Amino acid sequence: MAVEQMTMPQLGESVTEGTISKWLVSVGDHVNKYDPIAEVMTDKVNAEVPSSFTGTITELVGEEGETLQVGDVMCKVETKDGSKQETPSASEEPEATEQPAAEPADKSNKKRYSPAVLRLAGEHSIDLEQVEGTGAGGRITRKDLQRIISAGAAPVQREAEEKQPATQKAAADRVRKAPETPAPKSAAGDIEIPVTGIRNAIASNMVRSKHEIPHAWTMMEVDVTNLVSYRNHIKDEFKKKEGFNLTFFAFFVKAVAQALKEFPQMNSMWAGDKIIQKKDINISIAVATEDALYVPVIKYADEKTIKGIAREISDLAHKVRSGKLTSDDMSGGTFTVNNTGSFGSVQSMGIINHPQAAILQVESIVKRPVVMEHGMIAVRDMVNLCLSLDHRVLDGLICGRFLARVKEILEHIDENTSVY
Repeated sequence: MAVEQMTMPQLGESVTEGTISKWLVSVGDHVNKYDPIAEVMTDKVNAEVPSSFTGTITELVGEEGETLQVGDVMCKVETKDGSKQETPSASEEPEATEQPAAEPADKSNKKRYSPAVLRLAGEHSIDLEQVEGTGAGGRITRKDLQRIISAGAAPVQREAEEKQPATQKAAADRVRKAPETPAPKSAAGDIEIPVTGIRNAIASNMVRSKHEIPHAWTMMEVDVTNLVSYRNHIKDEFKKKEGFNLTFFAFFVKAVAQALKEFPQMNSMWAGDKIIQKKDINISIAVATEDALYVPVIKYADEKTIKGIAREISDLAHKVRSGKLTSDDMSGGTFTVNNTGSFGSVQSMGIINHPQAAILQVESIVKRPVVMEHGMIAVRDMVNLCLSLDHRVLDGLICGRFLARVKEILEHIDENTSVY
């Protein structure tokens, strides 16, 4: 018999932590390898984490609502096969963490607090600096605080604070008071809607993007009259033959992928002391549900036909709405195209999908009178393409040329354009 440790996996590119939103197993449950054991939320995806072993759950190290770093222990599984990982044994593990060599890790991990720990500490006025954590790497868990509360030890912590120098006590007071910033209060008739884990993740990612990325914005209008006529002419036959819809959005994604190949600077990311120009062209697309927004990825979009892109759009949208989207479906995106026109928008400023350098909003196609050559006025199908860009990576010149190329591709689509 051996006790194996299940650790927090990396659920997507650039993901460094995950929050356990729900345990799907309990201590004593038998699990097979690849059985789902927990639902984990990151700023990019919600996913079920499968077991890496076959055996019996002996300990749930992480609490529901607790945020763990990638590689932190989530739970322990007792397996029948002792194999090579039996050393050290489970009984030896606590001693190993108490050795001096592990102290630096303990000190750095101790100050990473999950939302559940911070909330509980705030409710009971517990100074987390005075708490010894029993979690992986010395992390403080909710169990540690519950033991202090049930033992009536929290007041002892406050007494200890009173013996500290005045400057330390004042600093501790400021830390405790920080979460108590006045928040809007509900009035009679107001409806309070709990913030779900998914909405929290979306909010966190959006705030990070706006704080870290200096956004700039530009727009170009495109005449897609020929595209609209061509697509409307073949859409019914296409649906009957292929079994899925040929959407306008597929043409736009294909045009963007083609232009990205010609303007690789647009397919870049800011990396502190360097700019990384990505080789693969992987288009992220936004798919919304009633309460959340997901951004799955069309991999190698430049190598796909319009039909292939239309199929992927259909498949990814179905996965989102049926809850079958995987972390792999959400990873690797290098540029985002958002179909804001699907809900009638004609002009918008998108927030860039960190760490990408740009996002293109495809607005609603509308009929407008347009002045043509020789002063003639005609009714045309027009669409606005709105580009948000990271000004650390891109500037107006390259973005203008990129949009002009996308415009050129779209305006030259006609009955001779192949979707296969």
